[in-house]
Amino acid sequence: MIQRWNPDTVAAPLGLYSHLARVPADHELVVVAGQIGVGPDGELAGPDAEAQTRAVFANLERLLEAAGAGPENVVKVFSMLSGTEHLDGFRTASRDAFTRWYPEADWPTQSLIVVAALARPDLVVEVEALVAVPR
Repeated sequence: MIQRWNPDTVAAPLGLYSHLARVPADHELVVVAGQIGVGPDGELAGPDAEAQTRAVFANLERLLEAAGAGPENVVKVFSMLSGTEHLDGFRTASRDAFTRWYPEADWPTQSLIVVAALARPDLVVEVEALVAVPR
């Protein structure tokens, strides 16, 4: 089981994440490439961050299943937004996914950056993940 914690020697997290995560020795690390807000058919989920983020987390669920894992195996999430105007929609959809995935509030580590642009002008969110899968 992945150990996640927030030591009291640093400020509390600003959001739904843990400061530290330790992967057990009997797990292998799986890297999930950046997922964008498109469905399995490749069609854009919508023009806004909330719709695209919901599609991103649906893609992550499908990829976790393909790797023999689940949300509980996620060690770190790294998110990129193409502008601060997308923060509210991203946070709404992320909060929905995380509260469903982690009902005990055992959040993975997480980083979020705002970038000038993503690979296509219609994309507003991209999310990568590190996953620890039992051997």
